[in-house]
Amino acid sequence: MEPCGCPELVGLSRRGLLRGALAAGAGISATAAFGTAFVETSYAATRSAPRVLVVLSMRGAADGMSIVVPHGDPVYYAARPQIAVPAAQLLAKDGFFGLHPHLAPLLPLWNAGKMAAVHATGLPAPNRSHFSAMEEVEDAAPGSTTRTGWLNRLIGRDTYASPLQALQIGTAMPPTSLSGPQRTIAIEGIDDMRLSGVDEWDTNGRRTRSMTTTWASAPGALGASARATMAAIQDFAPVKATAETPANGASYPGGDFGRAMRAVARTIRGDVGAEVITVDFGSWDHHVDLGTLEWGAMERMTTELAKVLSAFFTDLGGLGEKVTVVAFSEFGRRTKQNSSYGLDHGWGNVMLLLGAGVKGGYHGTWPGLADDDDGDLKVTTDYRSVLSEVVTKRLGASSATVFPGFTPEPVGALL
Repeated sequence: MEPCGCPELVGLSRRGLLRGALAAGAGISATAAFGTAFVETSYAATRSAPRVLVVLSMRGAADGMSIVVPHGDPVYYAARPQIAVPAAQLLAKDGFFGLHPHLAPLLPLWNAGKMAAVHATGLPAPNRSHFSAMEEVEDAAPGSTTRTGWLNRLIGRDTYASPLQALQIGTAMPPTSLSGPQRTIAIEGIDDMRLSGVDEWDTNGRRTRSMTTTWASAPGALGASARATMAAIQDFAPVKATAETPANGASYPGGDFGRAMRAVARTIRGDVGAEVITVDFGSWDHHVDLGTLEWGAMERMTTELAKVLSAFFTDLGGLGEKVTVVAFSEFGRRTKQNSSYGLDHGWGNVMLLLGAGVKGGYHGTWPGLADDDDGDLKVTTDYRSVLSEVVTKRLGASSATVFPGFTPEPVGALL
């Protein structure tokens, strides 16, 4: 992780790394899911997933005004004399917005009408704490005393109960959005979906048979959890049987994000019923050295983001017609650059949507910027309105079920 000057995010990331390492030591992290996420007593066989939602969390609060630049607002350039993206170099530019030049690998998706940006989105009130903002965004139920994530509520909308319905890939701990009563799984990679101790020394499957016998009639939640875990490992076999080499000539860049999205593509090809897949990519907490087009954190991060997502959709080929990617951060950055070529914690941000069902182009209502030290991009579109369109139009869910107590406003970013 690049130094970010934000002790809260560094501490949060280290806690997540430690927890993930402890979970991964068991071989599969399904048993380490939040709360009661893996203690149901029933188990259902996998089913095909006709549509898949991939939720990309851009951890650390990305600067949406560098990713999708409001070149039509003169305050943007006045407030960022050293780090503003030149209007002449923007991609997919209209009269007001344009894409960061290093997002060029995504232009085929944009030109095909399969990529959208919704600007000035976010929480209904500013929250500049990484920890509490992430929790608020991922619970997505302000005022509720029930600690469940919006994705857990999404997969709980029917009686289907396979833990393979929702997975976190790339880290061994699920995000808060998956926490709740429905069973979910978190793995670092495809090979981690295994029973601990099953390796080349476990001849003839003796460990698996032994564990199956041990837990076959064990009572209570622990017994049910063990049986469901072993069943999930078995049902994941079609994913492991898929080719490790990306399809259609796709080439992922190195790094954790590329490895995770490569594993996501394999999971979708394996068709084991994964309807929701979450991936983390960060840190975007650029208090220092956000930089210019030639150097700095934004140059590196946008390049990696675009190359990985381009490779992902190339890898999927025709399967991309059933996959929708939603990417967003816990909050945005201030309008005015600081003295370290960076930006401090702000409020409004941009959400990106790519793939199936997306109505391409720029969406949202621009509030205008203020050039002062406390100037924020104000939120004009609650992020849940965007997600509500995704879950209703792509997955056929009820917005009231997934986002209780919230009345969404039309956004128009989904067909």
